[in-house]
Amino acid sequence: MGAHSEAIIILATTARDADLAVRTLQNGGFSPFICSESSALADKLHSGVGAVLLSEEAVSAELLGVLGQFFGVQAPWSDLPIVFLQAPFSPDVRLHPAPVLAELRAHGNLSILERPLQQSTLLFAIESALRARRRQYQVRDLLEEKEDDVRRRDEFLAMLGHELRNPLAAIRYAIELLEELDSQIEPRANTQTPRVIIGRQTAHLARLVDDLLDVARVTRGKIALDIAPLDLAELAPKTIAALEAARIDGNHDIVFSPSSGPLLIRGDAVRIEQIFSNLLYNAVKYTPLGGRIEISLARDEESALVRFEDNGVGMSPELLARVFDLFSQAQDSIDRSRGGLGIGLTLVRGLVELHGGQIAAFSGGQGQGSRFEIRFPLLQVAPEISAVKPSATPKTGRRVLLVEDNDDAREILHLLLKLGGHHVDCAVDGPEGVEKALQLRPEIALVDIGLPLLDGYQVAAQIRAALGRDIHLIALTGYGQPQDKQSALDAGFDQHVTKPIEPAKLQELLSEIAVSNP
Repeated sequence: MGAHSEAIIILATTARDADLAVRTLQNGGFSPFICSESSALADKLHSGVGAVLLSEEAVSAELLGVLGQFFGVQAPWSDLPIVFLQAPFSPDVRLHPAPVLAELRAHGNLSILERPLQQSTLLFAIESALRARRRQYQVRDLLEEKEDDVRRRDEFLAMLGHELRNPLAAIRYAIELLEELDSQIEPRANTQTPRVIIGRQTAHLARLVDDLLDVARVTRGKIALDIAPLDLAELAPKTIAALEAARIDGNHDIVFSPSSGPLLIRGDAVRIEQIFSNLLYNAVKYTPLGGRIEISLARDEESALVRFEDNGVGMSPELLARVFDLFSQAQDSIDRSRGGLGIGLTLVRGLVELHGGQIAAFSGGQGQGSRFEIRFPLLQVAPEISAVKPSATPKTGRRVLLVEDNDDAREILHLLLKLGGHHVDCAVDGPEGVEKALQLRPEIALVDIGLPLLDGYQVAAQIRAALGRDIHLIALTGYGQPQDKQSALDAGFDQHVTKPIEPAKLQELLSEIAVSNP
């Protein structure tokens, strides 16, 4: 919390007037200070003031300039009280009262007292000014408390993501290892079902973690989009097909109706896929097995129209009014069989609006299904498509250093990389990672950020300083917020990859990296 200054600054032209004001305020229990120079006033204003007592004769252009500068930079919560002592007009007054008052009144919290006045009147005016100032301090404290809460929440979410992604990575790598081993020997029938369940539930948990972190960024406007021209008519069917292949639909009848032509928009392909997947997961969650889910694309004047419609449980008017609110869900029984955190649709709305689009929800009531409609603005002019450069031939069998302190994740990823034909060395903490990098000189280093003794940023900085560009550094970490990515790049990493990465994508990533040393 900031300081609650109740100091009263007195600006008077004569020592006699200033001393009289000080004695009066001190007798009333206040803390007055005399400022005779504008520079002293400027310092005092910025160090904390309860109110200003200003006599008309003390006003000058310089003084108004100091006050004007302070008013221009004071915090939004602040409305500094000024008690202005006004004397009858005299030609000797340096500035006419009318423009002076207009200047002060423009800045807000001004009280005017006409002299001569009784001491009780002055004390009452000062007390009223300080009472108003105390309320401003209360608003400031609430704002600071809220900012602290938001900061602590974001720190917690970042740590939560890191802590959850580490075991998720180990589980996913273990599943992939089982698949690799089964491809080399005849698989046992009794291991197939539990393996499929582990894979499905791991993907579900990973999606929940990503949504939880993304919704915090979207609601604060902190998410960045990689905007480029894309064709919804081409992207949507691929996304829907991939989701169906992941067996998220159970026994649902999913019907996709494509558009009759291209639907060109400006968007982030990854985030558009996230919108589609969240809406499809939502439809599946609230549609009984055997139900029907229809997804359609169409052109509607200057918009691309996307519809997700199901014949599931539907929504009451009360739920429909708040369906996009954070943590809002249909009322489930205590068994929580449908699961979810009530954040998916909030995230969808935020991502749609970041793309300049709109989303609306419709339902005839409980038991009558639901429909979600998204409108994205269409590109009016088709973008120029640059020629695609032929990709370099992927390289296999890389020399890799894996720096990871999580024993399970390190062991499983080590085995997976070896099965992929790579030569892999491991380190369990920061200093060992630096030592092995300098000793073995691998082509690529996969480095966790949350390492003991030296964190991943320090490891990258030391390796980069010693080996220059002769090594490709990849931050493989559970810290996945935008500032984490920027911190990794600033520390010397070439790439930032959020755990858990699909092993196939990691193999592809390693094979395509080009480094200086052969």
